[in-house]
Amino acid sequence: MRDYPRVDFFVPITTRNMNTTKDYLPDTDPLYDRVIKALEEVRPYLQADGGDCQLVGITKDMLVDVKLLGACGSCPMSTLTLRAGVEQAIKKAVPEIARVEAV
Repeated sequence: MRDYPRVDFFVPITTRNMNTTKDYLPDTDPLYDRVIKALEEVRPYLQADGGDCQLVGITKDMLVDVKLLGACGSCPMSTLTLRAGVEQAIKKAVPEIARVEAV
């Protein structure tokens, strides 16, 4: 039997040598109101299926971080929902936004 080197795939993130904090715009930035308004338009569709989404922040690179909640958090179609629903609604309302990411 071969002796393979041990590989740790599940290293706690606190022991990794990486920066895990993001530099978000202040929540007083007018972009927040526009993004929240766009989220309010898609929220009824998410809630109809037992899910929801929460705005986490907007980075200086114009990336929006959202947290998918409820059924959306564990749904296998959540990536499609994020791209085709949430991201498109936000980009339509706020063209400056480059991308929407789930955190």
